[in-house]
Amino acid sequence: MQYTKGSIGRIFLLKFEDDDVLLEKISVFAKKEKLKAATMVFIGALKKGDLVTGPKKPVIPPEPNKMNFKDGWEVMGIGTIFSNKTGPQIHIHSSMGKKQKVLTGCVRGKSKVFLVVEAIVFELKGVKATKSIDPSTGLNLLKIL
Repeated sequence: MQYTKGSIGRIFLLKFEDDDVLLEKISVFAKKEKLKAATMVFIGALKKGDLVTGPKKPVIPPEPNKMNFKDGWEVMGIGTIFSNKTGPQIHIHSSMGKKQKVLTGCVRGKSKVFLVVEAIVFELKGVKATKSIDPSTGLNLLKIL
């Protein structure tokens, strides 16, 4: 295990609207506010998008189990933002439900908001961390500096 210490900086309240592409809007926001490290929680609904629901098998490097969803799902989740030289690296895990179905996984691609998603973003000050591609897994992993 590795760790670093920091404190809470600015706190932001975000409202995403119908048809917003969630990851794109978070990236634009993070660039505008020059966020280097942050965590977020959110609730709302997504109308369609992509999700990775774990690896197909627990091997390294993992092969992602990709799924898509459509027709509006209630969603809640948590995520992180760590910037590197290419920009904000956003990692969101969520649980979503529709009727009696439930999906949990990593939100990817052009997942679109249905009606609204409300998020609270907590900036992490003094945290020395970034994200970069790990050669052994091929994943964009946290690196504590």
